[in-house]
Amino acid sequence: MIHPQDITGVVLAGGRGSRMGGVDKGLQNFNGLPLALNALLRLQMQVGHCMVNANRNLAAYESFGVPVWPDGLADYAGPLAGFLTALERCETAWLVTVPCDSPRFPMDLVARLADGAARHGADVAMASAKEDDGQIRAQPVFCLLKVALLESLVAFTHSDGRKIDAWTSQHHTVLVPFDAPGDDPHAFANANTLAELQRLEQT
Repeated sequence: MIHPQDITGVVLAGGRGSRMGGVDKGLQNFNGLPLALNALLRLQMQVGHCMVNANRNLAAYESFGVPVWPDGLADYAGPLAGFLTALERCETAWLVTVPCDSPRFPMDLVARLADGAARHGADVAMASAKEDDGQIRAQPVFCLLKVALLESLVAFTHSDGRKIDAWTSQHHTVLVPFDAPGDDPHAFANANTLAELQRLEQT
């Protein structure tokens, strides 16, 4: 069993927001709250510690009341840069990652990932969910990771690796399905554009 106090959560808000016209996505409002704050509040109830990974407007993110860390890799290197930054700063045995732009991720996300990791003795537990075409697919930005994987990720990113699943495939990874009756079919829907964000608010 993996206890919530042994898990640190990170909200990934370090992207360019290019498909939103270059705005800082994590600070866009969802039901009256910045997306990243919405994600943080959902995550804080599931873990012992939290941080935010952001590369712009750091003072705004610091107002959320948790540590904020920018990427150590240059040029907005993608989610794995956020993984790397958080693993470097994490003081617990496990790290869980969530993006700022999926505002309805499950309230039992961490518990189910932790159960999957513990039952399978895995180094990584990754969410999987049904998408619009009915296929169940991995959701790589929703990961529970052993912090001991830091050295491996340093080596992978220094070799210009950028894809999450290409890195996690090097380790014992279990996919945890979120397609049970009663699971929100939009739980992992993300907002890449302002129009998609408005649709998520309306649903």
